[in-house]
Amino acid sequence: MMNKIMKSQKIVTLAWVLGLVILWETGAFVIAGSKRTPENVLPHLWQIAQSVFSGKNVTANQTAVQVVLSNACITLGRAGIGFLAGAFFGFVLALLMRRFNAIEKIAFPYLMLIQLIPILGMAPIVLAITQDINKSRIVIAAILTFYPVAVNTLAGLKSIEKEKLELFYSYAARSYEVYQKLMIPACIPSFFTGLKIAAPMAVTASILVDTLQGGGGLGCMLSQSLKHAMSIYVFWQIVFFSAIVGILSYYLMVLLEKIFVPGAKTTKSRAQ
Repeated sequence: MMNKIMKSQKIVTLAWVLGLVILWETGAFVIAGSKRTPENVLPHLWQIAQSVFSGKNVTANQTAVQVVLSNACITLGRAGIGFLAGAFFGFVLALLMRRFNAIEKIAFPYLMLIQLIPILGMAPIVLAITQDINKSRIVIAAILTFYPVAVNTLAGLKSIEKEKLELFYSYAARSYEVYQKLMIPACIPSFFTGLKIAAPMAVTASILVDTLQGGGGLGCMLSQSLKHAMSIYVFWQIVFFSAIVGILSYYLMVLLEKIFVPGAKTTKSRAQ
């Protein structure tokens, strides 16, 4: 009975959450006992929750939650556009790399190089090229989506058994028919693996770039709240909101995978 409880994913997750809550509240009580103002360093969780429902304005005409939600629309809009663009071009590049070895040999080292460049170091470079703050944020979200989608899709394309390919060629199937009927359907699970990795990264990247370039967005509000230009509770609301959105974006990709690849779960359970 105890082994079943320990192996339950829900129980393990609940234990982690309770552990984090206990650590958080312990730290908040320690800080509250010091001479520093608790809300400026580490507020209690109930204080953060209370600030969400507070009607007190932190700017001229907005409450803390209104500030977060209005800027979230800006950030998530950019992240969404960049994510879709990166997913599309990553998928297309994977098909091209699988079809032409020369493209793979040329493109793959650049993919690795892009992945190694820190986001904060990439932002000024992209801004200098695009000459537009909003475009640069979209491009960075697209770049971070591009790599995991391209690499995972390519891995899926290369994992197709040679016997299946030989069967298609034995029936004199054309290249586009092989891709349409065999290779693309076979690589979709790997494509969604890339999407599940990329979705939270696109959100995180958009927020980080906002902190550097200003002009609205969650990252910009994050910086202003840390500089005490507005309530520090805006900072904590953004932190929790970003974490929730990142988790939800992952599970959205999981849901889409179940819709478009209904056999994925069955295959996994059989493999186990």
